[in-house]
Amino acid sequence: MILVFFSMGPLMSLKPSDEIVVPDKEKNWVDSVFNSLTPEQRIGQLFMVAAYSDKDKRHFREIDSLVVKYGIGGIMFMQGGPVRQTTLTNRFQGLAKVPMLIAMDAEWGLGMRLDSSMQFARQMTLGAMDDPKYVYMMGREIALKMKRMGVNVSFSPVMDVNVNPQNPVIGTRSFGESKEEVSRRGVAYIQGLQDHGIIAVAKHFPGHGDTDTDSHLALPVIKHSVKRLTEVELYPFRKSFDAGVMGVMVAHLYIPSIDSTKNLATTLSKPLVTGLLKEKMNYKGLVFTDALNMKGVSKYYTPGELDLRALMAGNDILLFSENVPVAVSKIKAALAEGKLNQVDVDQRIRKVLHAKYWAGLNKYKPVALANLKKDVDRPISTVIQEQLYEHAVTVLKNKNNLLPLRNLDTLSIASVAIGVTENNPFQEILGSYAAVKKFAVSDRFAPDSVFTGILPKLENSNVVVVSIHNMNHTPFKDFGIGVGTRAFIQFLQERTNKKVIVAVMGNAYSLKFFEGSNWLLCGYEDQPVAQMLVPQAIFGARAAKGKLPVTASAKFKTGTGIVTPTLGRLKYGVPESVGMDSDSLKQIDNIALEAIAYAATPGAQVMVIKDGTVVYNKSYGHYTYDKKKPVTNQTVYDIASITKVAATLQAIMFLKDQGKLKLDEKLVTYLPELKGTNKANLVLRDVLTHQAGLQAGLPHWQTTSKSQATKKIFYASAQTDAFPHEVAPGFYSMKSMEDSLWAWTVKSPLLARKKDSKGYPYKYSDLDFYVLKRVAETLLNQPLDEFMDQNFYAPLGLSTMTYKPLLKHKQENIAPTEKDNYFRHNLLWGTVHDQGAAMLGGVAGHAGLFSNANDLAILLQMNLQNGNYGGHKYYNTSVVPEFSKKQFINNRRGLGWDKPETDGNGPTSALAPLSTFGHTGFTGTSAWVDPENKLIYIFLSNRVYPDAGNNKLVEYNIRTRIHDAIYKSIVPKT
Repeated sequence: MILVFFSMGPLMSLKPSDEIVVPDKEKNWVDSVFNSLTPEQRIGQLFMVAAYSDKDKRHFREIDSLVVKYGIGGIMFMQGGPVRQTTLTNRFQGLAKVPMLIAMDAEWGLGMRLDSSMQFARQMTLGAMDDPKYVYMMGREIALKMKRMGVNVSFSPVMDVNVNPQNPVIGTRSFGESKEEVSRRGVAYIQGLQDHGIIAVAKHFPGHGDTDTDSHLALPVIKHSVKRLTEVELYPFRKSFDAGVMGVMVAHLYIPSIDSTKNLATTLSKPLVTGLLKEKMNYKGLVFTDALNMKGVSKYYTPGELDLRALMAGNDILLFSENVPVAVSKIKAALAEGKLNQVDVDQRIRKVLHAKYWAGLNKYKPVALANLKKDVDRPISTVIQEQLYEHAVTVLKNKNNLLPLRNLDTLSIASVAIGVTENNPFQEILGSYAAVKKFAVSDRFAPDSVFTGILPKLENSNVVVVSIHNMNHTPFKDFGIGVGTRAFIQFLQERTNKKVIVAVMGNAYSLKFFEGSNWLLCGYEDQPVAQMLVPQAIFGARAAKGKLPVTASAKFKTGTGIVTPTLGRLKYGVPESVGMDSDSLKQIDNIALEAIAYAATPGAQVMVIKDGTVVYNKSYGHYTYDKKKPVTNQTVYDIASITKVAATLQAIMFLKDQGKLKLDEKLVTYLPELKGTNKANLVLRDVLTHQAGLQAGLPHWQTTSKSQATKKIFYASAQTDAFPHEVAPGFYSMKSMEDSLWAWTVKSPLLARKKDSKGYPYKYSDLDFYVLKRVAETLLNQPLDEFMDQNFYAPLGLSTMTYKPLLKHKQENIAPTEKDNYFRHNLLWGTVHDQGAAMLGGVAGHAGLFSNANDLAILLQMNLQNGNYGGHKYYNTSVVPEFSKKQFINNRRGLGWDKPETDGNGPTSALAPLSTFGHTGFTGTSAWVDPENKLIYIFLSNRVYPDAGNNKLVEYNIRTRIHDAIYKSIVPKT
């Protein structure tokens, strides 16, 4: 009986137990093609040769010749690029009499072979995951990419049980050392591929996991008994056969218990290929040789002779033949001489044709090249990639549950990244959660002197995160971890009182070097996405869920893994992970660059957070129009009136939450000094909503600068006890300046009442926040800046958000604002732009705060989560929802928060729901929180450089157009 495929549309069963039924259409097509071929062309169907899209035209012509002259049945593409490969696929298929099977060896995705292509995770990383469903999803993504490129066969998954830590060729290509987990995950991978039209090939039969020799270089020997092989090595292959895997690849191994013929590789062993695989295990699918150019088999036989022996052993497809013409000649001769059975060979040829029918090659069409790269680079793939690495992160040691890090205000953190240069993703993400001193040692084998030089710089740090990067997979080279690296870590652990967190960004077997660690994580690989995810686990933005898939040492056995909780901190991920379209978000780039091109601002930061995940964080332009210093994500901006909600309002909400303040009380209740003034009976709720009758502002700076004589009363050019407040470099205000400003504010007239005498009209005012700051500081009995730093900014880990930034940051990290030629006569660079705040030394209720987008996002996310963040409750009651609600019919404002206009013509996108709250700032900033969509948008700029009269940001509607683009990128739920 001819062995054929049992077809079921998009699915297929090749289970040994299945009765084989072939639809008439399939049988007729196979018969027709078979009968149309010459004997030589039929033999050609059994060959699959290697092609490289990165080679020259001579190589391409050689493949052309094999296709035309010998009718080869398939091509396995190796290195190259996706578009070049697909172009060649069309070329070669166009020359073929029978469409060929196109294959790739892409275990962890196209990036294993092709440039500019995505790499998913290696199988050992997949073995660490807490849920194998993600393996299926990876298989699906790889299948869809292959299908789009005209590929039909994937030489994956690896079904080897890697029980030998010294294995030089399998190692991280295996799912691990548990035969059950290798089977579960391997089957999931197979189903992900075959459910989406790609023939999966399980390898390396009968099991390459317990070898210490690379079969690419020599012939590995496995001395196990048949009983042991059956119980361990063959177990995953049986499970894959039961699951209907369509192909299996035979390894180049020497296994005396199966075939003791000296130096005979399993690929060439009839007792193994025919006896064990096809007869005893009743496997009905395609049997591929491993590459016939590998030294484990090619060193013993000449090209052609090797192919013949592989066919005689029972293989169906001869992979990577080194000389097809000679091989075809020898096979023809063997058939003529009776060394090969013609009926048996014809059955194998028909089996190949049935596979082609299943792959849709009976209706072959050239691959469309238009939009190929875009289609292959499916954005959803990045979500799968992220999920794979996230679910693999493994915590091996966690003394006293230090991880994830909490109470950031008690920690002084340093990071030493070994094997990478500065500005790596690992340290960038690490620094997004707290102030982190960063050191990078690019040489993994750096001498002791390099590490000794770092030690003094760590003196003031009580937590040191040491991450190891750019490792290799070679056991006898210690996986690329230098002796100096290990000694450095050991010194920190044993000779200092620091908490040393070790993050191994590579081979899990290397964990044996770190048994002395009290805090140890494994990220398994050093891909940028893995570098981004491990720090998130360290800080509790994501849970660590992985389990060790292999035994690394006596302490670290397979299954080891401590699950850590999440703490509600911001995650960093891809837009599609939260239902946003990354292509649509690219419109932000166009708008931001337009703003810079039209000189609306020299530079900007834009951040988008959805569902607690930062999905967009980009910087544009430069500090100034001379383009000398580019803006980065770490650049600190003067956020102007966002101070109102990021500082003063937080303190007011805190007081309300603590029951120390009532919204409908009169100001005099909290500020007795207002008794007898026109401010005494103003109601706090009205002050918070800008309808208490206070004027928009008072020109205090002009009052104090009327003449040189007046100036000398209020200012000095040197800082002294009498003039302590820095207004600008070389410009200091008198000690009692705040008292003077407060007195003038108290004495200021109120606006005219509404015609119905029922209160005052809405009038946006800075004076409201002069008053609110006074209320807050009185009730807190503490300066606002100190209170906010101690109770919010430091515990939240905000390393850039601060008043008076020059006390904490280098000037070069701060974007300048205006060239002030009317008051301070200076370039304002690190001192607050607002004149009133400057007169107070930089700390005011309405202005004075500086930040980058990331820190502002953390603060706003805490508000969106009603005070819950990082394992800490900043508010115990629902103050944020209460304060962010619209309070009055004819006033769009919440309590302190700004909000959209009902007609859509306000400061937000017209697409923002009315529940949105936030604020804008005079320097060119805005920050908006949408609780319905769990969306935060931040725009920071220094549009006032060099002249505050520049209103192009508003004229061109830059901020709201970006807000529009963000909403349009949200994919509607179906």
